[in-house]
Amino acid sequence: MVKFKGNSYDFPHFLGCGILANSYFEGVMVKIESHVGQKGIKGMSNVKNIIAIASGKGGVGKSTTAVNIAVALAQQGACTGILDADIYGPSQPVMLGVQGSLDMKNKKDLIPIMRHGVQSMSIGYLIDEKAAMVWRGPMVSMALQQLVFDTQWDNLDYLVIDLPPGTGDIQLTLAQKIPVSGAVIVTTPQDLALLDARRACEMFRKVNVPILGVIENMSSHICSHCSHEESIFGVGGGQRFAKEYGIEFFGAIPLDIAIREQTDSGHPTVIAAPESQHAKRYHDIAQKIKAALALQPKDYSSKFPKIVVET
Repeated sequence: MVKFKGNSYDFPHFLGCGILANSYFEGVMVKIESHVGQKGIKGMSNVKNIIAIASGKGGVGKSTTAVNIAVALAQQGACTGILDADIYGPSQPVMLGVQGSLDMKNKKDLIPIMRHGVQSMSIGYLIDEKAAMVWRGPMVSMALQQLVFDTQWDNLDYLVIDLPPGTGDIQLTLAQKIPVSGAVIVTTPQDLALLDARRACEMFRKVNVPILGVIENMSSHICSHCSHEESIFGVGGGQRFAKEYGIEFFGAIPLDIAIREQTDSGHPTVIAAPESQHAKRYHDIAQKIKAALALQPKDYSSKFPKIVVET
């Protein structure tokens, strides 16, 4: 049972994708459309919207945020997938609690692993967890494209891409080759993290990827003994950042040991503690991301037939 603004809905999100083609909002069924990303890149026929979760700096809790948002979207009725785009340091297999290797149809087609109602793909499913990926940029870029395009996604409404930190080869490949509907920036409140978040924001603007909004993670620390809340990283940094760039502030997530423990155990907060205040915040952010994405122009490119003229 998932509750939003006083209403309760039952979502059969463990039945697998393809069961629900629509999303629920305030008790109303809403048809999910494809939305335009970068110009000149054709949309995917089996993925309606790609949402990039990015940060300019590591250690801000981006992957934890990404997995909770993906599962929240699935719980809200959308057919959702998550792609771990961190080739050098994949973390989603642990966060999703996935063990074992990938089931492959053949050497090209990759079958996503279903976990918590979300289709998932990661380089971590293909290599030993202790293996070091000693690859140069072109190999990493090729690996990302294979994970996106060769995976047999089952009619996704949303594909959440958990990007590595920074503005390197993977981010550039994403912008040039993959139809991203919008990006979400994750930051912490302190000035150093916001400086790097600005770089990520500027990068997406240069490559014409729409920036949907910003999430402030670790906004305050909640003591596990007395529940006292203290803003150890500063106050209002994410809101000032959103105002500066004219984008939406999606919300703030506190630094709480429960979120870390739940995610490390393979059961993200929205699964492990669905009635908690933290889970409700993730659900609220997921709703705001959907609303921001809905304001983007619709994309019909993947619906056009391929016409071949023979002479």
